[in-house]
Amino acid sequence: MSIAKKEYKRITTKTLVDMKKNGENISMLTAYDYTMAKIVDGSGIDVILVGDSASNVMAGHETTLPITLDQMIYHASSVIRAVERCLVVVDIPFGSYQSDPKEALRSAIRIMKESGAHAVKVEGGKEIKESIKRILNAGIPVMGHLGLTPQSIYKFGTYTVRAKEEEEANQLREDAKMLEKAGCFAIVIEKIPAKLAEEIAKSVTIPIIGIGAGGGVDGQVLVTHDMIGMTHEFNPRFLRRYLDLYSDMTNAFSQYIKDVKSGEFPNEKEQY
Repeated sequence: MSIAKKEYKRITTKTLVDMKKNGENISMLTAYDYTMAKIVDGSGIDVILVGDSASNVMAGHETTLPITLDQMIYHASSVIRAVERCLVVVDIPFGSYQSDPKEALRSAIRIMKESGAHAVKVEGGKEIKESIKRILNAGIPVMGHLGLTPQSIYKFGTYTVRAKEEEEANQLREDAKMLEKAGCFAIVIEKIPAKLAEEIAKSVTIPIIGIGAGGGVDGQVLVTHDMIGMTHEFNPRFLRRYLDLYSDMTNAFSQYIKDVKSGEFPNEKEQY
């Protein structure tokens, strides 16, 4: 069982590698705006992911595919302005890095320059190897993402667990080693068997951060809006809800409406 070993004034990519060496699990959550990022960073989280999940959570799209590079930069800029301690990693969105390593570098540079982010994240393995190398050669830290990769959802056709078959599991093992060798500082592994995830975490020196990948990895990530219960339709096995804000907020809004309608709000103490 991992326990906190040390207080960190500022989290860097090196800090995460040191955490793995020291047996300290890494905590990671999403944020897409200043207010939420301020709270998450202030709580002592290690990493904030400005995820392309903003496409779902903030914009209501069915998939992560529609969000644009400009929109990701907007969200990342809002988050960066709030952060004092944690590492901020930004997803490069679909269509901004897959086809052309030069375009991948341009996208990564824009994110770093225009938002002030600390690192970028890309989905995929050997098929995007050249794009990853191009970004890393420019001095931009890269976090990988393997297993269930939501940007490829139409290729998979389902959000089911990945790498249950040996062929896909072997490819995942190879891709993890490739990402480590290329120079990625960490890898997110999503929705794969826990035993395989633990094996991969032990086979590489860089941190493996899981989501739906069991407890044998080096850290965990969840979508903040899911774990605090602002969303309520999404209920995968791996999601633990720490709050039920959907109900709390609905009740608060209902009480506000009642108070306004009845004239109870504002009272004498709430006016000038």
